[in-house]
Amino acid sequence: MRIIRFINEHSVPVLGALTDDGKVYPLPCADFMELVDQAEKEGTTPSDFIRSNIQSIKPLAAGLEDLQLLVPIVAPEVWAAGVTYERSRDARNYEATGGKLDAATFYDKVYDAVRPEIFFKSTAARTVGTGQPVYIRSDSNWQIPEPELGLVVNKEGKILGYTIGNDMSCRDIEGENPLYLPQAKIWKNSCSIGPAIRLVDTVEDPYDFQLTCRIYRNEEKVVEGTANTGQLKRKYDELVSYLVRDNEIFDGTVLLTGTCIVPPNDFTLQDGDRIEIEISGIGVLSNPVKRPSTHSVAV
Repeated sequence: MRIIRFINEHSVPVLGALTDDGKVYPLPCADFMELVDQAEKEGTTPSDFIRSNIQSIKPLAAGLEDLQLLVPIVAPEVWAAGVTYERSRDARNYEATGGKLDAATFYDKVYDAVRPEIFFKSTAARTVGTGQPVYIRSDSNWQIPEPELGLVVNKEGKILGYTIGNDMSCRDIEGENPLYLPQAKIWKNSCSIGPAIRLVDTVEDPYDFQLTCRIYRNEEKVVEGTANTGQLKRKYDELVSYLVRDNEIFDGTVLLTGTCIVPPNDFTLQDGDRIEIEISGIGVLSNPVKRPSTHSVAV
C-alpha cells in the first residue's frame, strides 16, 4: 500500500491510497500524518485503516499516470546521511583528493566511525515532487543527482514509511572544502521526494529495495546505475537514532539514507536533462533539470 497526494478535479490537494494493482482511492484525511494519527486513535495500522475505508468506495476513474502528483508529504525538514555506502565513500574521496584514490581522507574515517554523518538537506519550500524541476547551481561545474531511499519519521523517530529522494549535489564545491557542504547541498529546488510513501508495515524486507537511476539528455539515456539497500553499511534505526539524539524533529520529517549510485566522474548535469529514480515497490521519481535564468547575487 502506497500513499500519494494529488490535485483533484476541484484543484484541491488530496491524499490518496495507491494499491499494488494500480488503483487510486481518495482518503478522508488531509495529509499523511493525519492518516497516521487516525489509525493510531482506532488502534490499528495505517494500511488496515485504509483497507477499512476503501471497502465501500470506488477507485478513481483516472489512473496514476493521469494525476497531477504532489510531494507525498510536505516534509517540514529533510535530513540526509552521508557515506553510508562504500561507493559513496570512494566518490567523496575522489572529490576531496583530486582523483588520488589511494589517499585516505576524513570520508574513510566517517565510513568506519561509530557516529554516522547526518546533515541538514532541505525545507518544505526547497523540496519538489515528481514532475517538477530540480535546479542546478550557477556557481558549480560538477553537479549530480544522488538517488536515495528516504525514511518518513514522526517526531519520536519512529519510521512510518519509505519514499524516494534525490539529494542534488555539487561535487566540486564539496570537494574543494568540507566546510562548504551546506552550499554543495542546499539551494532552491535542490531536493525532490516522491512519488509515493510505501507504508512500513507493507514492506517485508526494507534492506531489499532495488534502486535504479537513469539520466536522459535529449531523450537519450546517458547514465544508468543500480544498487540495493542491502549494500548499506548502517541500519535505518541507527541513522534515525543519531538524527533525534539531543535534537527536536517534527512529524513528517524525511531522512535520506545515502547513495550507492554515482555517475561517472566526467559527468555533470545540464539544463534540459531528465532524472529518473526508481525504487522497487515505491515508484519512479522523475524530475527535469533546469538552470534558472536569474539568480540572486549578493553584492
